[in-house]
Parts: sequence; structure tokens; C-alpha cells
Amino acid sequence: MAGSVGGGGWPAGGSATPALRSNGSAVCIYKDMFFTYPINLYELNILLKILVDEVGLEEVPDVIQNYHLCIVKNRLIDSDIIAKASQMKVIMQYGVGIEGVDVNAATEHKIKVARINGSTTGNAVSCAEMAIYLTLGILRKQVLILGFGAIGVEIAKRIRPFGVKILATKRNWSAETLPCDIDELVDKKGGPEDMYEFTGEADIVITCLLLSNETGSYLVNIARGHILDYDAVFDHLKSGHLGGLGIDVAWTEPYDPEDPILKFSNVIITPHTAGVTEYSFRAAAKVCTNSSKCP
Repeated sequence: MAGSVGGGGWPAGGSATPALRSNGSAVCIYKDMFFTYPINLYELNILLKILVDEVGLEEVPDVIQNYHLCIVKNRLIDSDIIAKASQMKVIMQYGVGIEGVDVNAATEHKIKVARINGSTTGNAVSCAEMAIYLTLGILRKQVLILGFGAIGVEIAKRIRPFGVKILATKRNWSAETLPCDIDELVDKKGGPEDMYEFTGEADIVITCLLLSNETGSYLVNIARGHILDYDAVFDHLKSGHLGGLGIDVAWTEPYDPEDPILKFSNVIITPHTAGVTEYSFRAAAKVCTNSSKCP
């Protein structure tokens, strides 16, 4: 049941959604409202060895009881839908956050909720490349990466050759939480409490944070739209305090083409496609295949 959980709201209706049935034992509903998948249904059929149904997003509440596996992208999976999912075993989030799924309701119904790790699918790499693309459009010489996880590390690797000074925040800097030795990548390390101090020093801020209750110059956001305060961003763009904005996520998705923020000439926006690659969807399909084999 698909769609990429975006920074804005999750639409309750939309385009047709292919439901992928695995020998009558697992299903994934896989369609996005904003772009065409780089893997066609025939390829998915071969990869997952499944039959293909067609289900509209608006029909999901009426048919969810037939399915065992669900891949979430752009639809909010709330407690009402979960209560109807009588055969559901696993709800799998494609992407980083799982705020689009009511985890407590799923737990009550003994449904497992998981996410597909970005390092496994290549999502972290493609998101990092999108951040670099947006950053180069407004580049200066000092960059702050808020949230130095898998995506943050990949961003640092790619932007370092441009001669920038890199500041980064992370809750835990212990070696076991990092994929590599980052001493050569980061000039100044801090925790969440250093965010405001570091923002004052940076020319560009890139947010790679999960959306939570805890979560400037030039600003790039590839994480979640609601991490940024809309009114504050608008006011600072208008005053000139914010010199430029590059975003792959919006406050509402699909974003409103008449949004006043999009009228500024120093704003670059892409339609939440940072993680959309043929490789990532193929890898996600393999992960879901393994999940569907679980008891």
C-alpha cells in the first residue's frame, strides 16, 4: 500500500495502486502519486514471483483485509485501516521514517512494522546525491549536516572534494554507530544541543533528521517537510536572512504550485524523488521478498 511518506500530509485517495500478491500469502500495494516507477510491473512480477492485482488508493480500506504484506509510501496507515487488516503480518516502510504508520495500533494487532534500510537499497546514496545537487545550486564554503547518519555520511563524502568545511550533529558519535572513520570528513562535531550554535556558523544547512518534536543562511532539506517551520522559512526568505532554499520535501505533498515560497527566485524544489532509483526499487523488492517468507 504504497507511497513515500513525505514531509507533508498523506493523501487519502489517488491513482491506481498495483497490489502484489505472493502465492496468496503476501501482498504489497505499490504505487506513487508523483512519479512513474523505474521498475515496471512485469519486472516486479519476475523479481517477486507474484501475481499482480490493481487496487485504487481509495479502495485500500475496503480490501486491506485480503493482504499479508504492505509496503507504505504515500498513504497514511492509521488505526482504522490497521483494524481492518485482519491477515496483515508485516507493514514495511520504504524509506527512513515510519511516522506514516500508527505503530501502536499495529502492535496491538500483532502486526510487525519495519523500514527498509537506506544503506541496503541505495536510498542513502541517492538522497545524498540529491542533497549535493541542491547544495551546489546555492553553494558556499561552510556546510552543517544536521543528523550525521547514513545519508549524512554519504553527503560528506561527496561534498568534501569541493573544499568545504563540514560541521555535523549526531546524538551518539561512538564508533559502532558510524559506518566508517569520519575524522577526515567532519571538521567540527556536536550533538543536538549544538544545533543552533552550528547553524549560526554555517553557510548551508542540510537536514537529515528524523521527524520528531526536537527537530538558517542557506538551507537544504531532503528529510521531512515539517522539520522546517513554514512561516519562519517564508519570513527569512522574504527578509533576505535566508539566502536560498533547496528542498526535496514539502509541507504538503503533492506540493501546491501556487505556494508563496515557490515564488522566490532563490528556491529550488524537487518532488520528493531523492530516493527514487531503479537500483533502490529492485533492492526493496528483494527485501520484501524475504519478509514475505517469514512465518
